Amino acid sequence: MDKALEKFGNDIAIAFSGAEDVALIEYARLTGRPFRVFSLDTGRLDAETYRFFDTVEKHYDIRIEYMFPDAVEVQGLVRSKGLFSFYEDGHQECCRVRKVRPLRRALKGLRAWITGQRKDQSPGTRAEIPVVQVDPSFEGMDGGVGSLIKWNPVANVDGRDIWNFLRTMNVPVNSLHSQGYISIGCEPCTRPVLPGQHEREGRWWWEDAKAKECGLHKGNIKDEAALTNGNGNEAAAAHAGSTVADIFNTQNVVNLSRTGIENLARLEERKEPWLVVLYAPWCRFCQVNLIKKTWISCKKKKKKKFCD
Repeated sequence: MDKALEKFGNDIAIAFSGAEDVALIEYARLTGRPFRVFSLDTGRLDAETYRFFDTVEKHYDIRIEYMFPDAVEVQGLVRSKGLFSFYEDGHQECCRVRKVRPLRRALKGLRAWITGQRKDQSPGTRAEIPVVQVDPSFEGMDGGVGSLIKWNPVANVDGRDIWNFLRTMNVPVNSLHSQGYISIGCEPCTRPVLPGQHEREGRWWWEDAKAKECGLHKGNIKDEAALTNGNGNEAAAAHAGSTVADIFNTQNVVNLSRTGIENLARLEERKEPWLVVLYAPWCRFCQVNLIKKTWISCKKKKKKKFCD
């Protein structure tokens, strides 16, 4: 937490859902650094969650930056499909209107954000989340791929340890937790869990466990990422896992802005190796054939090559 706040200052914010992720705010307070907090008000949260927001603001003497869905979009969805369409055709459309698009607007004003994701929250979708990553789904204020860094500081922390921390520090918590709720979202899509049930079983219980992401952390869903490779290109995805794929015969290539490259350079732990090709269209040495030969040579020798 301290490292994230130090690196990005006012260009980073904590995403607060009104659940046990209040631990993030306590961690931020302990650093002694100024910090920002934002939350998505979908208009369908429990009354207890709204009261909890107020309690948190007073306890930490902060102002949470609330993001709201577009009223016209919400009206259109409700008029065409009713108030509870997600029980019939899944939660994705409603979450896209009420959560994903407001989040996208919030992140366009940042260079990094901090989430409370943990690996043990959802084994089906969060088992491999890193502590720091280039956000695979959203863009930051500078625009383009790599323009937003996503920090998951409690990724490797056990949920029980989070609760031990909250109790030890006497941190206020959502009163819904005492009623059997663990994972907390919108009122129609959240229910208490029974002893022995996983916490995510209280969310979207009518859907498959692999689909239990609202879209805020869409990059966690492997199947979808594998099918589209994040850009809707299925042909590219077919080559994405192949070590002999020709990058010039597929579209499995992304363009990085200067800011995107700088953000990539900040990452100290990289889950997979990367090949970065610097190409200037006005440079006579950066001809496509030259780059292609370099790529082939790189594959054969298994060494890093760069075009200067």
